[in-house]
Amino acid sequence: MNEFHVDVATPDGTMECFATHPDGEGPFPAVILYMDAPGIREELRDFCRRIADQGYFALLPDMYWREGKMRFDLTKGQSELDKMFASMDAINLGMVMRDTKGMLDYLDANPVVGGPTGCIGYCMSGQYVVAAAGTYPEHFKAMASLYGVGIVTDHDRSPHLLASDIKAELYLGFAEEDSWVGDEVIPTLEEELDDYSVNYTLETHPGTEHGFCFPGRPAYNEAAAEKVWDIFFDLCERNLKG
Repeated sequence: MNEFHVDVATPDGTMECFATHPDGEGPFPAVILYMDAPGIREELRDFCRRIADQGYFALLPDMYWREGKMRFDLTKGQSELDKMFASMDAINLGMVMRDTKGMLDYLDANPVVGGPTGCIGYCMSGQYVVAAAGTYPEHFKAMASLYGVGIVTDHDRSPHLLASDIKAELYLGFAEEDSWVGDEVIPTLEEELDDYSVNYTLETHPGTEHGFCFPGRPAYNEAAAEKVWDIFFDLCERNLKG
Protein backbone atom coordinates (compact mmCIF):
# COMPACT_ATOMS: atom_id res chain seq x y z
CA MET A 1 0.00 0.00 0.00
CA ASN A 2 1.22 3.50 -0.87
CA GLU A 3 0.14 6.52 1.16
CA PHE A 4 1.24 10.12 1.20
CA HIS A 5 0.11 13.71 1.60
CA VAL A 6 -0.27 15.87 -1.49
CA ASP A 7 -0.91 19.58 -1.98
CA VAL A 8 -3.74 20.00 -4.48
CA ALA A 9 -4.11 23.29 -6.33
CA THR A 10 -7.63 24.72 -6.21
CA PRO A 11 -9.00 27.99 -7.63
CA ASP A 12 -8.79 29.42 -4.09
CA GLY A 13 -5.37 28.15 -3.02
CA THR A 14 -3.56 24.99 -2.02
CA MET A 15 -5.42 22.23 -0.18
CA GLU A 16 -3.65 19.41 1.63
CA CYS A 17 -5.01 15.93 0.97
CA PHE A 18 -4.20 12.45 2.21
CA ALA A 19 -3.94 9.85 -0.53
CA THR A 20 -3.48 6.11 -0.59
CA HIS A 21 -3.59 3.44 -3.28
CA PRO A 22 -2.56 -0.19 -3.81
CA ASP A 23 0.97 -1.16 -4.77
CA GLY A 24 1.65 -1.06 -8.47
CA GLU A 25 1.38 1.42 -11.30
CA GLY A 26 -2.38 1.18 -11.74
CA PRO A 27 -4.28 2.86 -13.12
CA PHE A 28 -6.77 2.72 -10.27
CA PRO A 29 -10.23 4.35 -10.23
CA ALA A 30 -10.38 7.21 -7.75
CA VAL A 31 -12.68 7.64 -4.78
CA ILE A 32 -12.84 10.98 -2.96
CA LEU A 33 -13.83 10.79 0.71
CA TYR A 34 -15.50 13.98 1.94
CA MET A 35 -15.10 14.24 5.71
CA ASP A 36 -17.67 14.69 8.45
CA ALA A 37 -17.76 17.72 10.74
CA PRO A 38 -15.08 16.52 13.24
CA GLY A 39 -12.56 16.81 10.43
CA ILE A 40 -9.29 15.11 9.59
CA ARG A 41 -8.22 12.34 11.96
CA GLU A 42 -6.76 8.85 11.79
CA GLU A 43 -10.22 7.30 11.64
CA LEU A 44 -10.77 8.92 8.24
CA ARG A 45 -7.34 7.88 7.00
CA ASP A 46 -8.23 4.32 8.00
CA PHE A 47 -11.41 4.60 5.92
CA CYS A 48 -9.26 5.62 2.95
CA ARG A 49 -6.96 2.66 3.54
CA ARG A 50 -9.98 0.39 3.49
CA ILE A 51 -11.09 1.90 0.18
CA ALA A 52 -7.60 1.53 -1.29
CA ASP A 53 -7.50 -2.09 -0.18
CA GLN A 54 -10.40 -2.69 -2.57
CA GLY A 55 -8.34 -1.45 -5.51
CA TYR A 56 -8.97 2.30 -5.56
CA PHE A 57 -6.96 5.50 -5.34
CA ALA A 58 -8.49 7.13 -2.24
CA LEU A 59 -8.22 10.88 -1.73
CA LEU A 60 -9.15 12.66 1.51
CA PRO A 61 -9.26 16.48 1.33
CA ASP A 62 -8.83 18.65 4.40
CA MET A 63 -11.96 20.69 3.78
CA TYR A 64 -11.11 23.19 6.53
CA TRP A 65 -7.83 24.14 4.84
CA ARG A 66 -8.74 27.82 4.48
CA GLU A 67 -8.51 28.22 8.27
CA GLY A 68 -5.25 26.34 8.63
CA LYS A 69 -4.79 22.85 10.02
CA MET A 70 -7.90 22.56 12.19
CA ARG A 71 -7.97 19.60 14.57
CA PHE A 72 -10.47 19.07 17.37
CA ASP A 73 -10.37 17.14 20.63
CA LEU A 74 -14.07 16.59 21.23
CA THR A 75 -13.38 15.00 24.62
CA LYS A 76 -12.70 18.52 25.92
CA GLY A 77 -16.34 19.50 25.75
CA GLN A 78 -18.33 22.44 24.47
CA SER A 79 -15.43 24.73 23.59
CA GLU A 80 -14.11 22.21 21.06
CA LEU A 81 -17.60 21.57 19.72
CA ASP A 82 -18.02 25.31 19.20
CA LYS A 83 -14.74 25.43 17.26
CA MET A 84 -15.85 22.49 15.13
CA PHE A 85 -19.22 24.02 14.28
CA ALA A 86 -17.55 27.35 13.46
CA SER A 87 -15.25 25.57 11.00
CA MET A 88 -18.17 23.68 9.49
CA ASP A 89 -20.09 26.92 9.02
CA ALA A 90 -17.08 28.64 7.43
CA ILE A 91 -17.27 26.53 4.27
CA ASN A 92 -20.04 26.45 1.70
CA LEU A 93 -21.15 24.73 -1.46
CA GLY A 94 -19.29 27.06 -3.80
CA MET A 95 -16.02 26.62 -1.94
CA VAL A 96 -16.27 22.84 -1.88
CA MET A 97 -17.18 22.62 -5.56
CA ARG A 98 -14.10 24.71 -6.41
CA ASP A 99 -12.03 22.39 -4.23
CA THR A 100 -13.58 19.45 -6.05
CA LYS A 101 -12.52 20.94 -9.39
CA GLY A 102 -8.95 21.06 -8.09
CA MET A 103 -9.09 17.43 -6.98
CA LEU A 104 -10.52 16.28 -10.28
CA ASP A 105 -7.79 18.15 -12.17
CA TYR A 106 -5.18 16.49 -9.94
CA LEU A 107 -6.67 13.05 -10.51
CA ASP A 108 -6.95 13.58 -14.26
CA ALA A 109 -3.24 14.42 -14.44
CA ASN A 110 -2.14 11.54 -12.23
CA PRO A 111 -0.90 8.50 -14.23
CA VAL A 112 -1.72 6.19 -11.31
CA VAL A 113 -5.41 7.10 -11.66
CA GLY A 114 -7.72 6.02 -14.44
CA GLY A 115 -11.41 5.65 -15.19
CA PRO A 116 -14.46 7.29 -13.61
CA THR A 117 -14.51 8.71 -10.10
CA GLY A 118 -16.55 7.82 -7.03
CA CYS A 119 -17.20 9.76 -3.86
CA ILE A 120 -18.50 9.14 -0.37
CA GLY A 121 -19.49 11.73 2.20
CA TYR A 122 -20.67 11.70 5.78
CA CYS A 123 -22.69 14.13 7.89
CA MET A 124 -22.05 17.69 6.67
CA SER A 125 -20.69 16.31 3.39
CA GLY A 126 -23.91 14.65 2.27
CA GLN A 127 -24.77 17.94 0.57
CA TYR A 128 -21.32 18.12 -1.02
CA VAL A 129 -21.26 14.67 -2.58
CA VAL A 130 -24.74 15.14 -4.06
CA ALA A 131 -23.65 18.52 -5.42
CA ALA A 132 -20.42 17.06 -6.78
CA ALA A 133 -22.36 14.39 -8.68
CA GLY A 134 -24.58 17.07 -10.20
CA THR A 135 -21.84 19.63 -10.85
CA TYR A 136 -19.32 17.25 -12.42
CA PRO A 137 -21.49 14.52 -13.94
CA GLU A 138 -18.89 13.49 -16.53
CA HIS A 139 -16.50 12.54 -13.72
CA PHE A 140 -18.63 11.03 -10.95
CA LYS A 141 -20.24 7.68 -11.64
CA ALA A 142 -20.76 6.40 -8.07
CA MET A 143 -21.78 8.41 -5.01
CA ALA A 144 -22.71 7.53 -1.44
CA SER A 145 -24.08 9.88 1.22
CA LEU A 146 -24.33 8.66 4.81
CA TYR A 147 -26.70 10.52 7.14
CA GLY A 148 -26.03 13.55 4.99
CA VAL A 149 -27.26 16.97 6.03
CA GLY A 150 -28.02 20.01 3.88
CA ILE A 151 -29.05 17.96 0.84
CA VAL A 152 -32.51 19.54 0.76
CA THR A 153 -32.80 23.22 1.65
CA ASP A 154 -34.99 26.14 0.57
CA HIS A 155 -32.03 27.78 -1.17
CA ASP A 156 -32.15 28.06 -4.95
CA ARG A 157 -28.81 26.23 -5.06
CA SER A 158 -29.95 23.34 -2.88
CA PRO A 159 -28.02 20.20 -3.88
CA HIS A 160 -31.17 18.16 -4.55
CA LEU A 161 -32.05 20.57 -7.36
CA LEU A 162 -29.06 19.25 -9.33
CA ALA A 163 -30.79 15.89 -9.80
CA SER A 164 -31.45 16.62 -13.48
CA ASP A 165 -27.69 16.66 -14.15
CA ILE A 166 -26.67 13.57 -12.18
CA LYS A 167 -25.38 10.59 -14.15
CA ALA A 168 -23.92 8.63 -11.25
CA GLU A 169 -25.55 5.79 -9.38
CA LEU A 170 -26.39 7.06 -5.90
CA TYR A 171 -26.69 5.48 -2.50
CA LEU A 172 -28.26 7.55 0.28
CA GLY A 173 -28.26 6.00 3.72
CA PHE A 174 -29.97 7.73 6.62
CA ALA A 175 -30.13 7.11 10.36
CA GLU A 176 -33.45 6.24 11.99
CA GLU A 177 -32.91 8.92 14.64
CA ASP A 178 -31.35 12.10 13.29
CA SER A 179 -32.18 15.57 14.54
CA TRP A 180 -30.09 17.03 11.70
CA VAL A 181 -32.39 15.69 8.99
CA GLY A 182 -35.91 17.13 8.88
CA ASP A 183 -38.99 15.08 8.10
CA GLU A 184 -39.33 16.76 4.71
CA VAL A 185 -35.87 15.81 3.46
CA ILE A 186 -36.34 12.19 2.37
CA PRO A 187 -39.69 12.59 0.56
CA THR A 188 -38.50 15.77 -1.18
CA LEU A 189 -35.26 14.14 -2.22
CA GLU A 190 -37.00 11.00 -3.48
CA GLU A 191 -39.47 13.06 -5.51
CA GLU A 192 -36.72 15.05 -7.20
CA LEU A 193 -34.60 11.98 -7.98
CA ASP A 194 -37.63 10.11 -9.32
CA ASP A 195 -38.66 13.06 -11.49
CA TYR A 196 -35.34 12.86 -13.32
CA SER A 197 -35.03 9.05 -13.30
CA VAL A 198 -31.80 9.09 -11.31
CA ASN A 199 -30.44 5.63 -10.55
CA TYR A 200 -30.46 5.59 -6.75
CA THR A 201 -31.10 3.59 -3.61
CA LEU A 202 -32.30 5.35 -0.47
CA GLU A 203 -32.78 3.60 2.84
CA THR A 204 -33.09 4.33 6.53
CA HIS A 205 -31.11 2.02 8.79
CA PRO A 206 -33.21 0.76 11.73
CA GLY A 207 -31.87 1.30 15.22
CA THR A 208 -29.27 3.87 14.18
CA GLU A 209 -28.41 7.45 15.09
CA HIS A 210 -26.47 10.18 13.33
CA GLY A 211 -22.81 9.11 13.27
CA PHE A 212 -23.42 5.36 13.15
CA CYS A 213 -20.64 4.65 10.63
CA PHE A 214 -17.70 5.69 12.81
CA PRO A 215 -16.22 3.30 15.40
CA GLY A 216 -14.94 6.28 17.37
CA ARG A 217 -18.41 7.78 17.84
CA PRO A 218 -20.87 6.84 20.62
CA ALA A 219 -23.54 6.21 17.96
CA TYR A 220 -21.48 3.53 16.21
CA ASN A 221 -23.58 0.62 14.97
CA GLU A 222 -21.27 -2.07 13.64
CA ALA A 223 -23.89 -4.05 11.73
CA ALA A 224 -25.21 -1.00 9.92
CA ALA A 225 -21.72 0.39 9.29
CA GLU A 226 -20.50 -2.85 7.75
CA LYS A 227 -23.63 -3.10 5.63
CA VAL A 228 -22.91 0.36 4.28
CA TRP A 229 -19.36 -0.62 3.35
CA ASP A 230 -20.64 -3.66 1.45
CA ILE A 231 -23.18 -1.52 -0.40
CA PHE A 232 -20.60 1.11 -1.27
CA PHE A 233 -18.04 -1.34 -2.57
CA ASP A 234 -20.67 -3.08 -4.70
CA LEU A 235 -21.66 0.35 -6.04
CA CYS A 236 -18.06 1.17 -6.94
CA GLU A 237 -17.45 -2.25 -8.47
CA ARG A 238 -20.38 -1.81 -10.85
CA ASN A 239 -19.69 1.76 -11.85
CA LEU A 240 -15.96 2.37 -11.55
CA LYS A 241 -14.40 -0.92 -12.59
CA GLY A 242 -16.85 -2.09 -15.23
